[in-house]
Amino acid sequence: EDGMLVAVVSIVLIWVAWAYKSMQPPASKICGSSSGPIVTATRIRLKDARYLAYKESGVAKHTAKYKIIVAHGFLGNRNDGLPASKEVLENLGVYLVSFDRPGYGESDPNPERSVKSIAFDIEQLADQLELGPKFYIMGISIGGHSVWSCLKYIRHRIQGAALISPVINYRWPGFPKQLSAEAYRQQERQDQWAVRVLYSAPWLTYWWMTQTWFSSSTAIKGDWKSFNSQDNEMRIKASANGDFVRRIKTSVQQGVFESLHRELMVMFGKWDFDPMDLKVDAGGNNISASVHIWQGDEDALVPVILQRYICKRLPWIQYHELRGAGHLYYLIPRNADGILNSFLTGS
Repeated sequence: EDGMLVAVVSIVLIWVAWAYKSMQPPASKICGSSSGPIVTATRIRLKDARYLAYKESGVAKHTAKYKIIVAHGFLGNRNDGLPASKEVLENLGVYLVSFDRPGYGESDPNPERSVKSIAFDIEQLADQLELGPKFYIMGISIGGHSVWSCLKYIRHRIQGAALISPVINYRWPGFPKQLSAEAYRQQERQDQWAVRVLYSAPWLTYWWMTQTWFSSSTAIKGDWKSFNSQDNEMRIKASANGDFVRRIKTSVQQGVFESLHRELMVMFGKWDFDPMDLKVDAGGNNISASVHIWQGDEDALVPVILQRYICKRLPWIQYHELRGAGHLYYLIPRNADGILNSFLTGS
């Protein structure tokens, strides 16, 4: 009996040790370190000694009429800003600066990254680049949480804000439970489970996203079966020359956990504010910026019914719903030009 007990205890301990190890993400390969990728980007050093990589485009900063900071999408990096034409950028006088969020590309990881922290990273970027007391902010797809963060924590610095296909957290308290549940059930089954893990057991994220027993997340696996025809066409074009794959490899070169997994933990985890509680007025502590949202009505990743509800709750948002458009409509150059024109001039 004693021998049997010892054997059982040994098996349990071995299983616990295996389980614990499988839940621990590997250390990040920090850019510029002996084991990490080389540094090729222009970077600033933040107050906490982390480096943030960025890329400038458009007209010269000192001559620009509009200065816009762009937060890229899920699989992107600083090279994935809004693909507006050179002609439109020059005619409007637009200076764009896109940046790698912590853990992406060549920006140092931030294990303490949160919805709140990204606003202050953006503010430091604006200050070190001398963009002035106010600037514009634009968030693409999951980069939309950066915009909500700025509108909450550094609203006094924001001249205008644009959210393009912004990803939504189903657990924002402002949503009616029935509506949120309806939108949640529209998602792929594996994505429903992934959102549960990210919210209720974030410590399981690395294991859940890398295990092979169950389907984990369509975003991580790149298995978006429900994309509409326009999105599928854009994906095929982006993948044709291998550039799409190369960009993803650049985005996650320091490790998938502190880039993609951490991003999902921030987006679908517990927020310390509800965007639908934000208020607007001409001064004080509320939002005085012009805020826009663009949403395709055939977006399979972001339920249009939730976007409509947000804009109903926040009537000061200028809502642009594109008929027949999916999630990636902004990659079409004429659409990118239209977004920029509408955002900055109202045309």
